[in-house]
Amino acid sequence: MKILLFALAILIVAAGLGTRAVAQNYPWCAIFDGGANSTSCSFDTVAQCMATVSGVGGFCMPNNLYQPPAATPARRKHNSSSAFSHATVFGACCWLA
Repeated sequence: MKILLFALAILIVAAGLGTRAVAQNYPWCAIFDGGANSTSCSFDTVAQCMATVSGVGGFCMPNNLYQPPAATPARRKHNSSSAFSHATVFGACCWLA
């Protein structure tokens, strides 16, 4: 019984360590009309935001906290001519055997 409880505790701890919470990072926010004036910044386009508020009331505005994803560096192109010559040399030696 103690072993079962220990194993269960390990699984619970492992599940808690699995993922981290990530803040929403979208460029458009919907500010909904109503008593609470709630806000949802979860829209990629203004069209998505407008479609959401059109049925319930409210308006859309740019998210001033939005940070676009960092640009990834361009991958370096492999020199295909040298790879072809190596493949030809190695292929020729192996096919002769």
